[in-house]
Parts: sequence; C-alpha cells; structure tokens
Amino acid sequence: MESSNLEVFLEAATPQLPWRSAPMDCFQGPNNVWQLEKKDVVDYFSLEDLWEHYSESSAYGLGVPVRLGNGKFITQHFVPYLSAIQIYTSKTLLAAVPSMGGSDESDSWSDDDSAADKLSRSWDAASDDSDSGVPATAKQGGHLNFQYSEWDPPYQRIPLADKVAELAQDYPYLTSLKSAQLSPSSWLSVAWYPIYHIPYHGNLKGTCACFLTYHSISSVFQDKIICHSGVSRRSVAVSPFGLATYRMHQEGKQLWTSETSSSSLSDHLYGAASSWLKQVGAHHPDFNFFTSRSQLPHHQII
Repeated sequence: MESSNLEVFLEAATPQLPWRSAPMDCFQGPNNVWQLEKKDVVDYFSLEDLWEHYSESSAYGLGVPVRLGNGKFITQHFVPYLSAIQIYTSKTLLAAVPSMGGSDESDSWSDDDSAADKLSRSWDAASDDSDSGVPATAKQGGHLNFQYSEWDPPYQRIPLADKVAELAQDYPYLTSLKSAQLSPSSWLSVAWYPIYHIPYHGNLKGTCACFLTYHSISSVFQDKIICHSGVSRRSVAVSPFGLATYRMHQEGKQLWTSETSSSSLSDHLYGAASSWLKQVGAHHPDFNFFTSRSQLPHHQII
C-alpha cells in the first residue's frame, strides 16, 4: 500500500542525525527512576547537529512530494519555525533569565490580529525545578532549565535556524548540549507553514495545511537507529511522536489522509501531543490555536 501524503510529510519532517558514542554525564536509570551516572559511554546526537539539520529548510523550505487525486505529483514547500521547546537537565546550567515579551493573556494568536493586538514572543529559563506549573513526574526527570514558546503570528516569525541562533546568544547550552545529557522530559515542537508548491495549482484544496510536529530530544526515546552499510557511521531518526494540524479539513483532509489508517494516525498523534503537554505542564500557544481552529466548520476556517 502506498504511503499517504501525511505519512510522506512526517517522514520528510523527521531529522536524521549522526548517532555518536562518547563518555559523558548522562541521564539513565532503571524503572523510570532517572539519575545522573558519571562518565558512562553513551550514544547521543548533538543539539548543534539538530539545528544544523533545519538550516537548509529554514532558508529554502522543506520540499514534500504530494500525490494528487489524479496520480500526478506536486512538491509542497514548508518553512519550519521553532514553536516550543523544554530542556530538562540534571542540574542548573544557567542562572534565571527575566521573562521577556508581552503580558497578553490570550492563549493563541489570531489570523486577523491588528498591529496593536499582535502578540509578542515570550520565553524564560528556569534555574531550578520549583516552577509550580511543572508536575511531579516532570520534576523527577530533572531541572526545567530552559523553555520557549512562540506567541507571534506566523508572518512575524523568523525561521527555526535563525530563531535558535538568536536564543543561543543568551543560552549557549542550546547548541552545546547532547541528547544523552537531557532527561526524558525534554522535547521540541516545530511549526510547518506552507509557502508555495510546484507546479502551481491555484485552487488546490489542502495545500494551505499547516502542521505542528513534536519530537523528543532526549536519547532515552530514540530507537530508530540506522546503520549505514559499508561504513561505520550510524544515524538516528528523530521521528515525531505527536502532531497537530490546521487548515486540513474536509476536501483538504482527503488530500493528506486518503486512507483510513493515516486518518487514524493523525488522531493518534494528536492525542499523544495533547497528553504529553499535560504531562509536562506545558502551555503551548500554537497547539491551543491549532486545536481551536480545527474544531470550526470548514467554511469558518480563515
């Protein structure tokens, strides 16, 4: 059976990163009791490699082949944006940084915000795990050392690679940490917004679909290790464990989830994303916006 367009997109949105081994301090332990072990030889990918993976798509867009109903293909291009990230480590890596951005209490941005109402970005870094918004299950996995959530509407954002470079100026560990140094509670969300497709079809339903992918950035949940034949090199596929969609309804949904199985996959990944955000106590504006808009009738989607 041929893969659905949604499955092809998820594969294209999966970073494949060098999988290395080295002695380092890392998170590990039996029975879900995580503790710091000194200088074990562990497998990992680097956050620097992760951000480098997004540099090309940040500059040119990620090209995804999309099969149309008549069997022909277009290539839909998406730009990645850093939507949200939480980094849990075994210890504090950075002193607390004052919260930056707006104080707007709205849960999400809107397509028709006026200039005066545009939400500003907000981020903060925590120096310990005393944040009352984080449940005990997450606290047991380490210190919430850094978190970021994007509040701006898409047209005010800068691509993921540029955003990470900006944040790393104040938080250099964002590029120097390794996945083995992060607790299982560490995660990343990428927002994918379409920019164009080739060849162009002006009235093609579904090509305005937007996606949120969720990825674990800890070594603990990485099990898709790829051994390259003929060479000693290995890589890891950091596959999405969660998904939310926007502007993918009725006719548009048929383009992406033509098979019942892929529609069920979309529902399953959405449920996984929702459960994860509750588990780690994360407020994710993009997820709230995608959820609220996906519940509207098709003719009301702006």
